[in-house]
Amino acid sequence: MSAVLAVRLLLPPGGEPGDALIVGDIRPSGRTGTSRHGILIPCGSAPSPRSYPVEPGRYVVSASLPSGLVLTESAVAVEDRETPVDFAMTDSPYATHAWQYLMGNIEPGGVHHGPARSPRAESVASRSMAATASQPDGTASGAAVDPTALATWVADSPPARWSFASMLALARTPPGTSVADSIGSGGSRVLPAPLHPGGTVTPLYRFGPDGPLGAPGGPLGERQFLVVEAAGSVRLVTLPLPWGEAEVEVLVNLRQSPTGSAVSVAVRDADVGAGLAYMAQGALDTAARLFTDVEERLYSRLANPLAAAAGCYVLIGTDHSPGSTRWDPWLERLADGFPWLGDGAILRAVRLLRRARGDPGQVRRGREGLIEAFDRGIPFYTLGLAWLVDGLAAFPEDPACARRLDAARRLSWLVDTREPFLILDLRQRRT
Repeated sequence: MSAVLAVRLLLPPGGEPGDALIVGDIRPSGRTGTSRHGILIPCGSAPSPRSYPVEPGRYVVSASLPSGLVLTESAVAVEDRETPVDFAMTDSPYATHAWQYLMGNIEPGGVHHGPARSPRAESVASRSMAATASQPDGTASGAAVDPTALATWVADSPPARWSFASMLALARTPPGTSVADSIGSGGSRVLPAPLHPGGTVTPLYRFGPDGPLGAPGGPLGERQFLVVEAAGSVRLVTLPLPWGEAEVEVLVNLRQSPTGSAVSVAVRDADVGAGLAYMAQGALDTAARLFTDVEERLYSRLANPLAAAAGCYVLIGTDHSPGSTRWDPWLERLADGFPWLGDGAILRAVRLLRRARGDPGQVRRGREGLIEAFDRGIPFYTLGLAWLVDGLAAFPEDPACARRLDAARRLSWLVDTREPFLILDLRQRRT
């Protein structure tokens, strides 16, 4: 075996720096050859390819994008040669949006800049925030809509404001009530409109360790949010901050997003950024390939508890062993060390219940863990809310669990389940 396939995926040149890894496969075209499942493919404007030794012959190389799209390329592996296999995703509508294009949150440049428009979604939850209501014949109503988004950053939100009760109350407030003032402790800031070419229709906001890149400054609290308002619609975005030195992107798509999400959040983490999108798809086995590759780094010091929590969701979701694992102590550290992180308590409780196997002590600890997780406030991860609902539903005769289950379910009706991080639809424009 002396032939090599060198695989990479090219994003538009001139965009913002920040490479990624996605997952793919190498399969022989004929009956013989080398199959490689779960290869890692570097992505970027000029990434260094990863080399995979194979037997000489014809191959089909596939790349599974975080959006769910699968790209394929044919290649001929030649003895004593390295054969390049380049996937191209260079048709992002803007170079600044290349990461969002990779994640599937914005349409190709030809569609975005062309005369055609994406079909209007039938589901209200899948419509653009600025979409107008349709007439009985399916045409747009023609009502005037201001296609401008207003983004307000909430830098510091006290724990009482991110309780389930507080969040449900936000959805009942009348139009004109400031969501940012309702959840913040003061100092909320309207962000300037992005200066990139797509800023009017697809504004892209970036956040770093010190807050918005265009308007940094604190004080920064344990929970940060972004309130996005457009044409009477309001979304409350849970910002996954801090995320080490990696940037977090929030894309507002005032057209019709390919995924249906009016607001999308992505983390520009070269190691596991794409894994978060796989996780949101429910493709936990695919996400596991990325998180396993950096497992020790994630948990050795728990320097990034949000990334560690994502890894634990993937580990628990893909592990079916009844006994103890090497990562059970990580769950304990994650749950005990970060009381502002409801996800840590959810993960520990779910792990206890899955291992209980009729043990009353384990079941009791799992139940107590679910109550603790709920009382910490809304989780960061959409998957965490789903697991919390499922866990509480296992105790229908328990008044404490039943009361919390009702609130968690009602909140889940406001959540965009296509997104990895919790985004609440507080007021949907319906006219």
